[in-house]
Amino acid sequence: MTGFVKTRLAAMMFIEYVIWGSWYVTVTTYLTTTLHFTGTQAGAVFGTTAVAALVSPFFVGLVADRFFATERVLAVLYALGAVCMLLVMNVTSFFAVYTLLLAFCLCFFPTIALTNSITMQQVADPGRDFPPIRVVGTLGWIGINLVVGFMGVEATTTPFLLAAIASVVMCIYSLVALPHTPPRGAGQKVTVRSILGLDALAMLKQPAFLVFVIASVLACIPLTFYYSFTNPYLNDAGVVNAAGKMTIGQASEVLMMLAMPLIFRIASVRAILLLGLASWAIRYVLLAYGNAGSGMWMFYIAIALHGICYDFFFVTGQLYTDQEAPAHLRSTAQGFITFVTYGLGMLIGSLLSGYALDYFSTTAAGAVTRNWVSFWLSSASMSAAILLLVAVFFRTRARIAPAAK
Repeated sequence: MTGFVKTRLAAMMFIEYVIWGSWYVTVTTYLTTTLHFTGTQAGAVFGTTAVAALVSPFFVGLVADRFFATERVLAVLYALGAVCMLLVMNVTSFFAVYTLLLAFCLCFFPTIALTNSITMQQVADPGRDFPPIRVVGTLGWIGINLVVGFMGVEATTTPFLLAAIASVVMCIYSLVALPHTPPRGAGQKVTVRSILGLDALAMLKQPAFLVFVIASVLACIPLTFYYSFTNPYLNDAGVVNAAGKMTIGQASEVLMMLAMPLIFRIASVRAILLLGLASWAIRYVLLAYGNAGSGMWMFYIAIALHGICYDFFFVTGQLYTDQEAPAHLRSTAQGFITFVTYGLGMLIGSLLSGYALDYFSTTAAGAVTRNWVSFWLSSASMSAAILLLVAVFFRTRARIAPAAK
């Protein structure tokens, strides 16, 4: 039973991240190149994911976890998401695109938590079994972006079509292949305070954790610069198959994830966070001065640094949060840090990155020229400032300790 269930769950994760990855990397290329949206408009559209991240905990906590079997909720959400993606292919105004992508994200983002939940409830040992199943999702992300890049459709509506097709597949798969998973919160009292993890606010009395939370929210700003506009930039610079080349970042993320246990043995949390932030600053400098010719190596290194940039800061931060939280607040603390980073921080970053792109752009005779060097150096400067904040004020000798046996 266990092996068969794991296989079905792994397939679920693969398709889940095909849906997300098919459009997420290239959407701002389509918006700025084909629809000629401003940077501010493109950033706002990209920020629909953060808005959904702010809202989805309420849906999961108040509805999905209390009243309906998880696989049925997933089927409905995927069906609605497919409709949204088909509709967004046929609209061109900012209001219509924003509204439909927001509707899609409101349908899709709860499925991330729900697919994680259904996996953890079905496997025997979540700590042992969940990571390899989740890694299959990253392979799905890599695979679909290789397809998008190979097809050369980054500036078209084809990625939305691919997302719609994968959503339909997942709708059917949820009903016929996923194991039945009853709502785990049925009959339990749920409050807004518990959903948002506000009980974890008590941890902010610890100076080191307060600095960490502030730095985490701020770090989402330069991170969103990368997520939002790297693909448009690489295409603008003449890089062939930019979406495919950007999968190097996900591959490095997997490799660094495998190396993290060793890194935790030899370095403190503070040292790991500082190395991650330093890599961010270096990455943006490389993006600023690289090119599709003799400077292509700078682009490759910048993309490959994603594993260090993400895992050293965000993954380490999640484990640090779990370790610092009292036993009864661990889940609450994770909910809180997710809400303030992927929700609040990413929303601020999406809006600011779009504004920055417009600030560093000029229009003459109807043609838009972007000063990408200044755009990326501004992001590098922000990363360096956050690095300085952590170096000066994050005073702790904490290490990520191995789990007690």
